Amino acid sequence: MRPRRTVEPPSRPAPQARINDYIRASQVRLIDADGSQLGIKPTNEARQYAYDKGLDLVEVASQADPPVARVMDYGKYRYEQEQKAKLARKHQTQINVKEIKLRPKIGKHDYNTKKSHVERFLNQRAKVKVTIMFRGRETTHPERGRALLVRLAEDVQEIGQIESQPLLDGRNMVMVLGPTKNAGVKRDAEVENIEQRQEAVQGDGERQAAPAPGDEESQPSARPRATGG
Repeated sequence: MRPRRTVEPPSRPAPQARINDYIRASQVRLIDADGSQLGIKPTNEARQYAYDKGLDLVEVASQADPPVARVMDYGKYRYEQEQKAKLARKHQTQINVKEIKLRPKIGKHDYNTKKSHVERFLNQRAKVKVTIMFRGRETTHPERGRALLVRLAEDVQEIGQIESQPLLDGRNMVMVLGPTKNAGVKRDAEVENIEQRQEAVQGDGERQAAPAPGDEESQPSARPRATGG
């Protein structure tokens, strides 16, 4: 039989779920390890029932009257919960939004520079908020800003797609681009190629450092000492 879990010192925090000696209720509604209902039992009796099976008594519904407690392997249960949480975090997509600001009368060179920034952000799989800033009489020609945003979306359409259409907001017009499935593919391939080249260089260096068979210089044998006749 597995040794009972002892009560930890008061200075240490209690577990998130009350187990074994941490259960304060005088009686519990007991559920067996196989899920069968065993009815309402005194907590001490339910705890001993779990101990006799080499398992733990875990309070799973503290707000119920009486609280619901289940017989289980608490260590295994915690491990499974941690693995589920880890898997959920792994598949969770972190939303990262970058912002680029343009003027309606932007020059060709500045436009290409801003476009390269947008492409870099999209290849990092980030969303890009593109803002057209109008000044003075420029606000009377919002179609120019819209045309510029549409042009930008078309220029990066291989790696970016419009998630929020151009929308006028006061003196600004805003559009949001999101990465497509092709975003970052080329970047990932380049990183992989660099890593492969580094591994190949490292492997060549190790082979050159190792002496080839037969290359070791033979050590001269000790000259025999002449003996007196």
